[in-house]
Amino acid sequence: MTTTSERASEPMLRRAAKRVSQSVFDGSRLRVVLLVDVYDGAQQQFLEAYEQMGKQVASVPGHVSDQLCQSIENPSQWLITSEWESAPPFLAWVNSEEHVQMVQPMHSCIRDTRSLRFHIVRETGGEAARSGAAERRLQNSPRIGDGVIRHALTFTVKPGSEQQVAKILSGYASPEARVDDSTRLCRTSLFMHGNRVVRAIEVRGDLLAALRHVSRQPEVRAVEEAINPFLEEHRDLDDQESARVFFTRAALPAVHHVTADDATEVERHALYYQARPGLGMKLAERLAQHDERAAGDPHGPMLRSTVYERDDVVVRLVDVREGFDADPFLALGLDPAQAAELTTLVDGSSPRAADPAHLLTLARMDLVTDRRSAPES
Repeated sequence: MTTTSERASEPMLRRAAKRVSQSVFDGSRLRVVLLVDVYDGAQQQFLEAYEQMGKQVASVPGHVSDQLCQSIENPSQWLITSEWESAPPFLAWVNSEEHVQMVQPMHSCIRDTRSLRFHIVRETGGEAARSGAAERRLQNSPRIGDGVIRHALTFTVKPGSEQQVAKILSGYASPEARVDDSTRLCRTSLFMHGNRVVRAIEVRGDLLAALRHVSRQPEVRAVEEAINPFLEEHRDLDDQESARVFFTRAALPAVHHVTADDATEVERHALYYQARPGLGMKLAERLAQHDERAAGDPHGPMLRSTVYERDDVVVRLVDVREGFDADPFLALGLDPAQAAELTTLVDGSSPRAADPAHLLTLARMDLVTDRRSAPES
């Protein structure tokens, strides 16, 4: 028999179950796993390239250790694991131009790769027993997700071509949502800020499989070819290495996401922040902290927020109830006391940088298209 107090608590439990919070900013250590399929006969070349790269990685701030392993069943299968003090220094390195150049010698040896990143939750024995787990910053508790992977791509087009590019990008036919039995495209939102394009993607299942699926669709390929002449960075999609380097540089990973409610009838907005050199991750963390608090207000307009960061480019995607402009501080992801701090983080701040309404005008991105896949029957 259900008591009155149990019935009263059901809405609170449902709201708690809906809340999702994923973040790279919890301070716990990171384990990175890279699965590598090496071409037959290229094992020695791959090993030599790894040893050269390993010497450089060892000096990267935040790096703790690396291991290279070879399968005992299939010599073409290799595994690279690395440990980092936390996720932010790893992301700063893996998304840097230094990393793009560092791994280039390995790609002629590799047929395929897959990268997985994990916060360390618990550990026993070995180093944990010697140094004490408390000193090694483990994740306090498991996070509750919603099964959706969020990722974005960003690139710039030649100044003056923005309207042509927006027309091309808004006119494509949506690809088939179903990738395979376990992967499905959920939503694609495309925004522009001046000559910068940001395409945010939401996927259930395997992100890499979804990206490959999308890239092979004729309608998507036609759009990519159509915008090629307008890109500031040249790419040749028929050249595997050229395409790989372009999309590596275009990757804009999500560093924080919070969902307070799964409502669908909401407004989606995006804001662009150009951080001062070297301060992109710090700015992203400040925005993440604000949105985590805002999503905790059951009467507030904030329903979902995702913060993306790469180098000094920070993009914040928010789903809100109506009235996005009513509170410029909330729209910007700021507490009033942080307005002055933002001017120390954002590049090119003007004399009016402390004016939230002015900052909101500067940061707002233009929506090009927002497409959600129909739910599976």
